[in-house]
Amino acid sequence: MKKILLIAAMAFAATAAFAQPKFAHVNSTELVQLCPEMDKARETMNAASNEAQETYNDMQAEFNSKLQTYQSKGSSWTDAIRESKEKELTEIQQRLQEFAQTVQMELQQQQEQLMQPIYQKVNEIVQDLAKKGGYIYVFDVQSLVYVDPAQSFDLTPDARKALNIPADRTLESLAAELQAQQAAAQQ
Repeated sequence: MKKILLIAAMAFAATAAFAQPKFAHVNSTELVQLCPEMDKARETMNAASNEAQETYNDMQAEFNSKLQTYQSKGSSWTDAIRESKEKELTEIQQRLQEFAQTVQMELQQQQEQLMQPIYQKVNEIVQDLAKKGGYIYVFDVQSLVYVDPAQSFDLTPDARKALNIPADRTLESLAAELQAQQAAAQQ
């Protein structure tokens, strides 16, 4: 009888232990920002942004040159020439505005297209780790007010390994890296 009670108590304890819900948390922003694919996306976006800026600057230079010519010679032109030049300046200014709006939308769409597979990959890895770890909930620390590390397992280090993010790469080192690139580009 004692053996039956002991076996029943052990079975109950084992069941109670397994019935305990397992929680985990992850820093998805860190994972996305430090993911190697994100470096490539940043390069692509910077190149596209720089190209758009160069085109805009060329258009602005054309406008400034024609405006300067208008201001310096406009008083000696006939009314027909002056009106034609004014119309030309107005059209260039409208093209500048349209270009700026269009390029901003296109850059935003390109960024979304580049980011979508990265978000998907991070999400799939976190889901896979959660399933393997038997977690029923995985919370993102970016949207939580509080996480008790004793009650919730941090999946971020495991996800970093799965995403091939070097251990020494942090959001702080990334920020320094991006600042250095920006400073070098300005010189």
